[in-house]
Amino acid sequence: MDIEDIKNLFTERKINKVKVSGFDIDGILRGKYISLDKFFSAAEGGFGFCDVVFGWDSSDVLYDKSVITGWHTGYPDALAKIDLSTLRIVPWEPNTALFLVDFHKTDGSPLEVSPRQLLRNVIKKANEMGFQPFMSSEYEYFLFRETPHSLHEKGFKNLTPLAPGMFGYSILRASTASELIHKVIDGMREYDVELEGFHTETGPGAYETAIKYDNALRAADKSALFKTGVKEIAARMEIVATFMAKISPNLSGCGGHLHQSLWDMEEKTNLFYDEADERKMSKIMKHYIAGQVETMPEFAVFSCPTVNSYKRIAPGTLAWAPTNASWGIENRTTGVRAIVGQSPKSTRIEYRLTGADANPYIAMAASLAAGLYGIENEINPGEPFNQNAYVTSAGKFRPMPRSLEEAIELLKQSNIARKYLGDEFVAHFIITREWEVRQFRKAVTDWELQRYFEII
Repeated sequence: MDIEDIKNLFTERKINKVKVSGFDIDGILRGKYISLDKFFSAAEGGFGFCDVVFGWDSSDVLYDKSVITGWHTGYPDALAKIDLSTLRIVPWEPNTALFLVDFHKTDGSPLEVSPRQLLRNVIKKANEMGFQPFMSSEYEYFLFRETPHSLHEKGFKNLTPLAPGMFGYSILRASTASELIHKVIDGMREYDVELEGFHTETGPGAYETAIKYDNALRAADKSALFKTGVKEIAARMEIVATFMAKISPNLSGCGGHLHQSLWDMEEKTNLFYDEADERKMSKIMKHYIAGQVETMPEFAVFSCPTVNSYKRIAPGTLAWAPTNASWGIENRTTGVRAIVGQSPKSTRIEYRLTGADANPYIAMAASLAAGLYGIENEINPGEPFNQNAYVTSAGKFRPMPRSLEEAIELLKQSNIARKYLGDEFVAHFIITREWEVRQFRKAVTDWELQRYFEII
């Protein structure tokens, strides 16, 4: 849509408020409401947006080692350019439209540390190789009958789940909560985030939602907006949604699995499918899988970006999350699950390492880059593993890092990450994750208090 189309739509839909926003390193939507005059003025050349959003953490605490921005630069404005193609009318906010922005430096060049720009760069690489990547996300998350105030008043303990008990794929539980579920399904459809599946997971108040596939950039937009949108819709019913990777040692973690395929858009064919292959898998698909498996440990921090992430993929959990770099056909215990044989259109891979807490732009960019690396170097994935990947013999597969610290060290050694994701982004991302580790080191946990307070 051009500006005149948007003006006509705003008049037709009585839009008098506009939100402009972009996602930061942690996948948090940062933005503001602006007037219609301000919007139409900024629609052509952009507007200033304080670059502190790339200089602080998820709690608005300033990084102490940032080189992108900081007190040494005075926290200037970055140039935010509105992507008019991302227009959405917000169904749960009257007369309100939302647009996403892309962040640029003051000279107009892309800001490399911006997650959306990162994904754009990797997609461009894929396009140059003749591929159009398509992706989708499926999210696991928990719903609680709480509010932000009650969470803090309770100290995030003894929370009331949306429903009790372990009840995966429960029509009863989902039907009982249909007022919320229908609001999410219908609202997301109007929000241009089409959902393909919605069901309870195993766990009190646990749900899983699959988002319909799209080209990689739009898929990331939809994934990121879904997480924020669910929280906004639920909050209006005094319900809180959490996408934290692991909320309890006694419950399964929350995955954010990525489904992926590469297409030839001129021929409109799925390049992962090969009718002549005994498994219907093309060489491109096999190389793509091999690249992902080879880089999985060193790229883990992109899919598992928090201290808590590694509780979900800890060895011995046997909780539907991969603990090693492996692949199999229709095997949900491996890091990469190949889905083949159903039809040319549906042939794809599922990158199962990614947690629900990951920034979808970064996770998609990294997993796509890993696949492209495998194709460019024609890496052989070996035979698919068709057994329980959780209980393999020592040395069979490389393990996932066991902590955020270990994952950071693996990334530091990765030349592949720097080549495909860029030196500036990788360096900045490492700084932000090291900061996260340092904040955790200073924390005194409930476990420590319960274990040592009285008895030591």
